[in-house]
Parts: sequence; C-alpha cells; structure tokens
Amino acid sequence: MQVPVAVYYESLCPDSAKFITEQLYPAMKSELRDVVEITFVPFGKSQYSTLGSDVTFTCHHGPNECYGNKVHACAIDKIQSDSYRLDSTRESLTLDFINCLMKAGKNFPDNVYPGQRCASESQVNWENIKVCANTTEGSALLRQAGDLTAKLKEPLTSVPTILFNEVSAARKLVAPPDSISRSRSHPAQQFDSKVNQNAQNNFVGTLCRYVGAPQPRICADHNAASGLARVSGLFATLLGLWLVRYLF
Repeated sequence: MQVPVAVYYESLCPDSAKFITEQLYPAMKSELRDVVEITFVPFGKSQYSTLGSDVTFTCHHGPNECYGNKVHACAIDKIQSDSYRLDSTRESLTLDFINCLMKAGKNFPDNVYPGQRCASESQVNWENIKVCANTTEGSALLRQAGDLTAKLKEPLTSVPTILFNEVSAARKLVAPPDSISRSRSHPAQQFDSKVNQNAQNNFVGTLCRYVGAPQPRICADHNAASGLARVSGLFATLLGLWLVRYLF
C-alpha cells in the first residue's frame, strides 16, 4: 500500500525549493518511489479574489510567483507519459519538471521563467503547459489549488507544509480516478508541526515511519544508521559525564 504524501508549497519559496530539491527529489529517485504517492499543491500563502469570471491572485513572493504557481498547476494537470518512454511515468516526469523549476529558484536570466528550459530538460510538452498558464485554464487550476489549501484540517501557517496519509480532494491533482477510491482506506492524518519540520530536514527517515512491512532497504539502512547514531550519542554523553566526575 502506498503512503500518500501531500506537499503544499510555493514556486519561488526558498524553503520549498530546498525541501523539494534536497529532500523529496532524491528520495523519490530511490526505491521509495514505489511506496509513495505524491500530491503537489502549488499555492501556499497566496490569496485570490474574484470579480465575475475574472480571478486575481496575490502571491507571497510577488507576481512572478503567481505565474510560476500557474505553471506548476498546469504541469501537474497536463503532463502525460507516452509509449516511447517506458521508463518514465506521468508522476516521474512531473517530479523531474518541478524539481528543475525549483532548482532555478529566483535566479533565472532576463527574468524569463525557466518553464521552456525545464520542459526540454525533462522531456515534457511545454506548449500545452504554456498555453494553460497564460489562459483562464491556468487561473482555474490555481484557484482550485487555493481552495484545496484553504480546506486543510489545520490552516496553513508555514511553507512548505508536508502531510502524510492525508486523504483529501488534493490528491485529484495527480492521482488517477481509480486510485482516489482506493485511498479511502488510508487513515486521515492530522497536521503535526513536528512531523512537518522533521520531514523538511529528514524526509526519508520521516517517511519510513509510515511505510509498512516489508520496508524498502533504504528504510532498513536508515533505521540502522539512526540506531547507531543514537548509541554513539548516548556513549558520548556518558563519557562526558564520567570525565566531569573523575577529572574535575
């Protein structure tokens, strides 16, 4: 059974970029990819207002982030796998594209958002994503991401926010219809700020707590390394106490 993981983030948020590029992406390139189902929700602390059919967005890191959020939302909706690349899935292509965008951060030449470059590097169709991001379709998708963020069991206060085993409509952004019905067997996960922080610093270790047996080898290796670190830490503490007692 796969572990649902929902990532609520912003396209130009440094902390979001750090988590996705340094924690999430490397983990999902390992054997953990087979036991995790990732949902990306690119909205964060943004806001929107409506006037008739028009939707206006105000984003945490400015207008460029609003456009970036639309690109992410459109990519999540539009990217598809094809029969010519049997080693790539819709999820893996989406992850590659998002990782490329987040690595670029705010530092891209001539203020041109790196969507086309990242689409080329990730081998996905940029034209479909670009048309979506520059039309009302992109606005509708970003509004949907905003509504999903607003419906969190606990209001979003930090970005990124990572939830494990969260069963919500957010999973429709990346999950095929048949998997949505299967996801109902997962228990709902209340937001835990400590789990969220641990995931940002040690995603593999946090995730492995939710992975059932038999666990992938990377979890076993991580558990062994963590156990050794705890023993070493305890030994160092005891040695320090002994030195304080007998030398001073």
